[in-house]
Amino acid sequence: MPAPVVTPAHTSAAALSAADVALLRAEFPYFAAHDELDVAPAYLDSAATSQRPTLVLDAERRFLESSNAAVHRGTSGAVGAATEAFEGARATVARFVGAESADQIVWAENATDALNIVALGIGEANAGLGVPGSERYALDTGDEILITEAEHHANLIPWQRLATKTGATLRYIPVRADGTWTLDDARAALTERTRVFAFAHVSNVTGYVAPVAELVELAHAVGAITVVDACQSVPHLPVNFTELGVDFAAFSGHKMLGPNGIGVLYGRPELLDALPPARTGGSAITKVTMETALFMPAPQRFEPGTQPVSQAVGLGAAVSFMEAIGVARAAEREHELVERLVAGIVETPGLRLLGPADTSQRVALAAVSVDGVHAHDVGQYLDEQGVLVRVGHHCAQPLHRALGITSSTRASVHVTTTEDEVDRFVDALRGAQRYFGAEVSA
Repeated sequence: MPAPVVTPAHTSAAALSAADVALLRAEFPYFAAHDELDVAPAYLDSAATSQRPTLVLDAERRFLESSNAAVHRGTSGAVGAATEAFEGARATVARFVGAESADQIVWAENATDALNIVALGIGEANAGLGVPGSERYALDTGDEILITEAEHHANLIPWQRLATKTGATLRYIPVRADGTWTLDDARAALTERTRVFAFAHVSNVTGYVAPVAELVELAHAVGAITVVDACQSVPHLPVNFTELGVDFAAFSGHKMLGPNGIGVLYGRPELLDALPPARTGGSAITKVTMETALFMPAPQRFEPGTQPVSQAVGLGAAVSFMEAIGVARAAEREHELVERLVAGIVETPGLRLLGPADTSQRVALAAVSVDGVHAHDVGQYLDEQGVLVRVGHHCAQPLHRALGITSSTRASVHVTTTEDEVDRFVDALRGAQRYFGAEVSA
């Protein structure tokens, strides 16, 4: 598999240079398809979905053209080769996030699906459908599931439903005025009755980076299981789940230069082994009678039916691409861009930055509210300027409600983002203020 153009030995965390980024952009067909336009689009929506390099597209295409077969089914050489590629991708992803074993990686449809595997599995354990060890997931009336007010709906609604099914109490950590919450807030909210603590590593609205290791330590001290939404951290930060001590974590392929239709659930082995599957069928079982079924060990017990094989292969290629670039170098580059992005927002009267102005606590994105202008109108104006962003509540209605707004405009960066694109976003926001008569004097 060929490596990306930027392939020096990246042993330091020095940021990717503008020249590195120019070389990287040449690896992405999306940018090549638009670069000849008079005004090329400024793609600032990677937090929703990232573009993909040729390396990833080719890896998935090559597999489908020459190696496509039903993995784990049959004894032919073709099946063996396909299975090797599929499981090889699992091992690559495991290494990337610091898992001690590839068996700690469960393939899912996306991160939402991965989070549901955990919540639904705990529900099964409490419905008399457990497996050996499932008693550790018991939830009784008065037990608590703790989340934060800043969660994406994918890390909120599954816990709402689990609480309803089990009689547990759903509690949340309120956000502060800027949409963030702190270690002290978590310390005050965790109790001896907390059984599950679910939170985002990085908020998809504020960009706030939670102190995961310290939060895990607090949760484990009261016997709670931690479930981390890592969708906005794994694509942008060096992440080692083993070192962080998390019990479960979920992230998506399509936000980290990989395909749609593939997500990842990471879990500690003893917790995966004790979690019953909520979705069942072929390939996840060892023995089936007309009365009972016995299930495979993790991760296979959570992967019934036909697998997203080419997508997994593509995600493995995306991880290899990111490793070749150097995740720490990419993170430094993105930090510089976020500093530029935040500075442009906070120095403009009439723009309200959501989340911390301190960029040491922020990763890869910035959401803004424009005084007097609805986010959808802002988004339409930006689109006409060729600036592509996300507008709306970003699947985080409670957070926006806590901030006193219904929606916001979010720009997000990735390894291919340029300084010019960041500046175009800020300039376009100011243009929207003028266009809608909402410009504010300094």
